Formats: sequence, C-alpha cells, structure tokens
Amino acid sequence: MNLNLTTATRYGLNVLALLGTSIALYLGSSIFIPVTISVLLATILYPAAGWFHTRIRFPWFFASLVSILGLVFLHLAIFTAVAASVPQLINKLPANEEQWKEKYTLTASRLREVSPLPIDGILPPDPDSSKFYLSVKQLFSAESLSLYLQKLAGFGAEQLSQVVLILFVTLFLLLEGEMLAKKGRAIFGPSTESQARVTRAIGEMAEAVRKYLVWRTIVNLGLAVVCGLVYKYAFKLDQWYLWAILTAVLNYVPYIGTIAAGVPPFAELLINGRPDAALGAMIFYGCVVTVEGYLIVPWVMGRSMDLNATTVMLACLFWHLLWGVAGLFLAMPLMAALKAICMHVEDWNAWGQLMSSGAAVVPPPDGRLHDIASHAGDGDQTILLEEVHRKPETAKTVSP
Repeated sequence: MNLNLTTATRYGLNVLALLGTSIALYLGSSIFIPVTISVLLATILYPAAGWFHTRIRFPWFFASLVSILGLVFLHLAIFTAVAASVPQLINKLPANEEQWKEKYTLTASRLREVSPLPIDGILPPDPDSSKFYLSVKQLFSAESLSLYLQKLAGFGAEQLSQVVLILFVTLFLLLEGEMLAKKGRAIFGPSTESQARVTRAIGEMAEAVRKYLVWRTIVNLGLAVVCGLVYKYAFKLDQWYLWAILTAVLNYVPYIGTIAAGVPPFAELLINGRPDAALGAMIFYGCVVTVEGYLIVPWVMGRSMDLNATTVMLACLFWHLLWGVAGLFLAMPLMAALKAICMHVEDWNAWGQLMSSGAAVVPPPDGRLHDIASHAGDGDQTILLEEVHRKPETAKTVSP
C-alpha cells in the first residue's frame, strides 16, 4: 500500500517520532543511562583489551577483565584523593564566630583596596549587617556540612549498585561485541551494499566516540596538571589537587562545566583575603581554557568533534532535560555518534551538515545553469546569457 504523504505530514510524523523517542528515553532513563555508559566504556576499553589479547596473549575474557579492573583502580585513586581532601578543606574553615568575622573583615578590606567601585553596599564594614557574610557562614556551618556529607554518602550508596551494573554490562559488551555487531548488521538485510554501509557507519561511529573520549580525557588530564601546578606554586592554594581533579572532571561538560571548574580556586583565594590573587587565577584559567578550546581541541580531535556551538548548547540542554547531570556528561559523545550516523545515511546527511561547524556542502547545479553561475563570478553575465539564449545555427547546405 503506497501512501502519498504531503511535506507537512512527513514533518509532523518526524516531530511525533522525535517526541515519542524523547519520552521513551526520559521514562527509561534508569535503563538507558547505564547501558549508554557501558557502551561508551566498552568503546574506549576495546583497544586496550585487544592489546592485552594480542601482545600479552591473555584470553579474551581475562583481557577484558584486566581492562575493566584498570579503569576501576583509576577511579578508586581519584575517589581516594577527593575523599582525603574533604576533611582538610573542612579543617581550614573558621571554627567560631570571631574567626568568621575576622576572615570577612580581611576579605572586605582587601576588596576595597583593589576595587575601582565602592562596595560598601555589598560588603558593609559590619559583618552582622552583610547578607553575603550571613549566607556564607550558614552555608559552611557545621550543621550544613554534616547534612551535605550525609546526602553525599547516601547518593554514593545508591549509585554503587549502578556502578556494579555498568561494569558487568561493559564486560559482557566486550566479550560479545563482535557477535552483536554482526547481528546488528544482519538486521539491515543481506545485500552487500547495505552490509558495507552499516559496517562503515558503525566503524566511524565507534571511532568518533572513541577519539572524542580518549582525547578529551588526555586534554583534561593535561589541564589538571597545568592548573594544579600553577595553583600550588604560583597561588599557594591548599586544596590545589582537589581543584585540579575537578578541572579534569567538569571539563567533560562543554561551557557549563568549564566555567564551574574555575570557580572553586577563585572562591578559596577570595575567602582567604587575596582578591588580587583571585583575579590573577581567574585570568590565568580563562587564558588556559581559551587555548585549550580554540587551539588544542580542534587540532587533536579534528572532524570527530566537528560540531558547531549551537548544536553543543542545544545538545547539553536536551540531554540534561532528559537525564539530568548524567545527560550533561553524555551529551557530547552521543552527539558525535549521532553525527557519524547522519553522515552515512543519505536521507539524514543534511542533518549531519547542520550539526557540523564547517561550511554547508551544496551539490553543484548541472548543465547551462552551472556554466552561468561559474561565468557570472568573472563578470561575463551578458556574454553568457547571449550564449544561452542564442538559437542553434542551422546546418548550411551546399547546392551542387
């Protein structure tokens, strides 16, 4: 049965399909989020497992298991460093009312010295009349910190089961990845052409995601090392390694995470009564992330992350709406995979071009219109139009 659908009807059906898919992703977030994370981890760990299998001659099961255990130990090291810094951070806070007021008075006086505008309306000399002082003291009070730590511990306990589930699913994906890929290709029919196109699409999708995640991790670790060393030796921050770890983690989220990672060292310097150093740290961090975003990332990632800024922001908003904080971290690899798919499906190629940051690729016109367009750039419009409209010459006959 052939249905003659109008353009408006097709657009309407596409919108309904998108809406239905979004609702399904939102309602099934408890399933889709672990599976998505597992697929991404399997994509990253597959080359490592292959190296253990081919170079060290491990059986594939043990090669996959060793790769996952290496990832677990890396995360445990990061978690230990963060957990060890929390008590030190709490011990650095003022212990009583007098110390809080002394800290506020010192910070306010330093800001008055360097600020070109009066700040008495924001930071009055009397701490008890400052809403900012009262809010900060309440935020870092013993009762508030105890409540935050309890919530954090409860959240960690809830997520522990999800972590175990993700690791098991990742292990099974590594063990059965090739078999699942072959069965996935078989869904699209037995023809050689379709099989080749699906194979290319899956391969480039995996390559784009792997390249993004691996290089994003390397760049983030480089940022953490550079920022940590400068925070330690130039700005003398006590929690420099904690802010370095946060820089590495939060920079997986474009724009929003990058901005958030620069706030803690600025706040620590400001609370310690060093507004000039806080301004210097902000300028330093801004220069570092500018070089990273406009020079390093385009150079090392190339076309695997050839996404324009509008697509990136909309993707972050969309996936955050569906999956919350997890959606922010998963937005970029998901969009990299989606763009790779769109570039290999003929009907979706225009959407891939729309997400790209490069110039639009428009197929050139054919025939005489193409000649008109090419000659028009040289200023030969009149001559060319005369040639187009000129009637073909009739063959001359020669009388005997």
